[in-house]
Amino acid sequence: MVRLYADEQFPRQAVELLRDLGYDILTTKESDNAGIADEAVLDFATSENRAVLTFNRRDLFKLHKLKPSHSGIIACKEDTNWQRLTKNINIAISSEENLTGKVVRVNRASN
Repeated sequence: MVRLYADEQFPRQAVELLRDLGYDILTTKESDNAGIADEAVLDFATSENRAVLTFNRRDLFKLHKLKPSHSGIIACKEDTNWQRLTKNINIAISSEENLTGKVVRVNRASN
């Protein structure tokens, strides 16, 4: 299962629901990285072999082009329905063993 690193804007409620599904998730707060730049978030996640979980799509897409050898980026559309968001993330990545160099887009699908 893919290891995740939730950036500062990613909701705690969704982190907990993903943990309930068995995902290994570290947050920026838990790693004492609050307030660091997006590039540092990606670098830290890569050093820990974790895919970044973010709503900050535009900036992380740019970083993907500059640093394509990261451990993965999961770029989500903002969604305050935590259960739906969690379900959509799980569907998008559950079959992935490794996200190295990949960008996964998670859209807000209705259900």
